[in-house]
Amino acid sequence: MIKIRLARLGAKKKPIYRVVVADSRNARNNGRPVATLGMYDPAKDVADRLTVNTEAAVAWLGKGAQPTDTIRSIFKKAGIMAQFEASKK
Repeated sequence: MIKIRLARLGAKKKPIYRVVVADSRNARNNGRPVATLGMYDPAKDVADRLTVNTEAAVAWLGKGAQPTDTIRSIFKKAGIMAQFEASKK
């Protein structure tokens, strides 16, 4: 199953995450992701935390990629899930 999830980067106690499309059978940071959609930095201001290619994210959701619970929450706040629902209609 293909999932949209976070891959951890950054120093100890200062994480930065990549938003990636990866096979769920692989470990979080092992192997090459299918695609990289953007970055998520929880230390930044709320408006600057997420930088993601919205068109690519909606396209992967349309292809059947399942977002993890965390990514679903982040995408809802950014309005990407609403765009995906609108594109289905």
